[in-house]
Amino acid sequence: MFGNEIRKIRLDHNLTQTQLAEATGLPQNTISWIESDKGIANIQQCVKLADYYGISLDELVGREINNK
Repeated sequence: MFGNEIRKIRLDHNLTQTQLAEATGLPQNTISWIESDKGIANIQQCVKLADYYGISLDELVGREINNK
């Protein structure tokens, strides 16, 4: 569901899955699982990724906020 967005951010940072795994402490196979949409990352995994990239959770999953 959000795998493509998460993969795009990783590639925008010129990282391999292995490099991201080493930097965040998430297993590489978990990153692969998330990016291939075989499952949905849990909130702790999303927070680790967003914190590593210095972005919000909304940005991590490609959500745009419409301010009314």
